[in-house]
Amino acid sequence: PVKLVESGGGSVQAGGSLRLSCEGSGDYSFTIYYLAWFRQVPGKEREGIASIDPWSNTDYADSVEGSFTISRDNRKSMVYLQISNLKPEDTAMYYCAATSHRSDGSPLSSTMYNYWGQGTQVTVSS
Repeated sequence: PVKLVESGGGSVQAGGSLRLSCEGSGDYSFTIYYLAWFRQVPGKEREGIASIDPWSNTDYADSVEGSFTISRDNRKSMVYLQISNLKPEDTAMYYCAATSHRSDGSPLSSTMYNYWGQGTQVTVSS
């Protein structure tokens, strides 16, 4: 198993930027994990934002591509989400997720992942 802890959230003004971080720890090498970021707004389903595989291939949701960038640093067991030009509609709880095996379907589907962090809140004010 891997433990995931997110950080970097907070309250920012529209147009600003944030870099969310997720640190993994556990018995397995971080390099073998498929990683992703999700977000959830009260009353809505959890939404896949971005994913990155062990070979650093990335996928983005159509709604966020261009403003969101996912990256990983295996030496530090970290995955990051850089968010630029934040908008009020980006306000959500952001979660880091991981899995050691690839499943059929979209890498932005929550069902692919079996390890989750507690989340970090991002609030964007106008």
